[in-house]
Amino acid sequence: MRVLLVGSVLLVSVPLASAAHAQTESDIEDSEPAISITDPEAQASAELNADSAPRPTRENGRDIYAPEAFSRFNPRSALDMVQQIPGFTISGSDANERGLGQAQQNVLINGQRISGKTNDAETALSRINASAVERLEILDGATLNIAGLSGQVLNLVVSRQGLTGNFSWNPVLRQRLEDDWFSGEVSVSGKLGKADYTITVENDGRRQGGFGPELITGPDGELLFTRDEIARFYSDRPALTLFYGRTSDAGSIFNFNGRFQIQNFSTEIDTIRSQEGIPDILEPFRSAEDERNFEISADYDFALAGGRLKLIGFQRYEHSPTIDEFRRIPGDGNPATGSLFDQTADEGESIARAEYGWRSKNGNDWQIAAEGAFNFLDIEAELFSLDPNGEFVPAPLDNATSRVEEVRGEIILTYGRRLAPNLTLQSNFGAEYSELSQTGEFGLTRSFVRPKGSVALTWNTNANLDLNFTLERNVGQLNFFDFIAQPDLGNEVDNGGNPQLVPEQNWNFEVEAQQSLGSLGNMNLRLFYTLISDIVDRVPISDTLEAPGNLDSAWRLGAELNGTLLFDDLGIPGARLDVGLFWQTSRVDDPLTGVSRRINDDRIYTIDLNFRHDVPDTEVAWGAFLFRRENSSGFRLDLRSLSFETKPDLGMFFEHKNVAGMTARLNVSNLLGLSDGFLREFSEGRRDGPIAFTERRERAFGQIVSLDLTGTF
Repeated sequence: MRVLLVGSVLLVSVPLASAAHAQTESDIEDSEPAISITDPEAQASAELNADSAPRPTRENGRDIYAPEAFSRFNPRSALDMVQQIPGFTISGSDANERGLGQAQQNVLINGQRISGKTNDAETALSRINASAVERLEILDGATLNIAGLSGQVLNLVVSRQGLTGNFSWNPVLRQRLEDDWFSGEVSVSGKLGKADYTITVENDGRRQGGFGPELITGPDGELLFTRDEIARFYSDRPALTLFYGRTSDAGSIFNFNGRFQIQNFSTEIDTIRSQEGIPDILEPFRSAEDERNFEISADYDFALAGGRLKLIGFQRYEHSPTIDEFRRIPGDGNPATGSLFDQTADEGESIARAEYGWRSKNGNDWQIAAEGAFNFLDIEAELFSLDPNGEFVPAPLDNATSRVEEVRGEIILTYGRRLAPNLTLQSNFGAEYSELSQTGEFGLTRSFVRPKGSVALTWNTNANLDLNFTLERNVGQLNFFDFIAQPDLGNEVDNGGNPQLVPEQNWNFEVEAQQSLGSLGNMNLRLFYTLISDIVDRVPISDTLEAPGNLDSAWRLGAELNGTLLFDDLGIPGARLDVGLFWQTSRVDDPLTGVSRRINDDRIYTIDLNFRHDVPDTEVAWGAFLFRRENSSGFRLDLRSLSFETKPDLGMFFEHKNVAGMTARLNVSNLLGLSDGFLREFSEGRRDGPIAFTERRERAFGQIVSLDLTGTF
């Protein structure tokens, strides 16, 4: 019945509205010129291939796509175009990076990085109306004077005229869980004089969970008892996002971004524990978080003394009250036991940054950047135990109320030049100073100076093969919650805080090959090796308690393959297969046993296959996808855990590109019936002792039916 209801929505839905993100002035305007969208040869090529796969024109080392090349997909937004570029994958996010320094996202808009930290590239592109796109350029990041960019980079060139909008509605139907009817977005973009603006209202709703048995067995595999569980993880995250950008007649650029969000999370896990000869025991767990947050950023870019100076300011704040409650209710009438953890966390980040870049007379690019930042986490928390009268009474909890602060500054010099017509160098060198402090019973203040930087080489070996070589030294971002005690009532484990933590430091080595397959598509292969100092793991801080702590060293080695195979010349016009393969191994010396093992909860491999067929001369597309992944075990001092999936996730979709002027896509996932699995092996005392018992659960969640309804106005 609910599937029929979703189907009827395809026919009667009325457009809502959504749209764009705007930026101006190009950081790459002084590099090789790009072709104009009015180039007759490019436009004719795009029209000729309107019913085949998008094919670029090549100009000065860039692949240039005209919007007409994507006409068969009937795109509503810039994202709809970008997702169809053969072999290109949007990667990276700046949200968890240290400050605003090096770029991680491989997408530029009008030559500029996407402003802010939480503005991910996919979201920004989804808010740009397709009618505003002038061209899409794929180029090599090392040719730009932007620290941190190498490999394939998209530069989206947009120009707005008048009022436009995009909208999306994304309902999801679940088995034994609430359905989500309220996920969607409306975005409106326009011009105020010479300025561009975008206003977006959205809600990112999630209705997740699972149901199934958990088996608890003894050291010899004998069944001790079972738990029948149903878990529900619900959230709603409504947000208002504002963007304003203006370019003056003199070429000065001002951008403002604001985001205001409410995040409501709830967890409900209902468990019936059954054991032979004992009445059933109920074990309910409840968790609720009501977060309020905002992010504001502004930047101003202007000409100065033969170069350009960019000033950036950023402010983020979160207020997050959280309550966790766990009870164990015996069926024999004995008093219930339980715990309650009440925590209020306030966290913030303030950043000021200045970048000055110029091009020397011999054509070399220079930039010097300085950044100062202040981060804090302020937590007040209490732990309670349930007494025999059913009342929660205070329980001891050390290092649970505290404030952690970091004051940080860095300076980076970037230099780029062509070593040969087909060989480009980009390098940046600098250092950062940071001071970490914590108040409370375990308060401590420390300061550090650490070098950072990178060297990237791009070699255009021929028209079909580009090679990129990167060596990078970076400093990781600490999770301030690791400094403070955080009991996990749902999993019945204690997490101590550690005021001695220091950030990880990495040496990253990468080689990337970008191979064009002509009319068959292309493939990108990335090989990487990372040498990690001060890696954060689980370490003992007392005879009975553990916490996150630093180990001396670790390493990762891996490969990633992304590509697109086009079937137009193979007898299936309009068909394509996007391939994403990832594999890595890692090693760290276990702090308890000294034995070398994989890094905690590290990804081992991912298989991501997506087939799409746009049926020629119709408005119809269909396809299928398959996703499979595996992670390594996680290790605490008294247990080993492993999260796993019992089967690959197989799904299919059907899309119609003109349902009352909108694009409607019906998705069905988990056709093979995979379950989320979790395994824990508890030891007698520490993990180097014999196994005491094992928990193994598999939570099914059934097929998931979702609808994506998108349109423009």
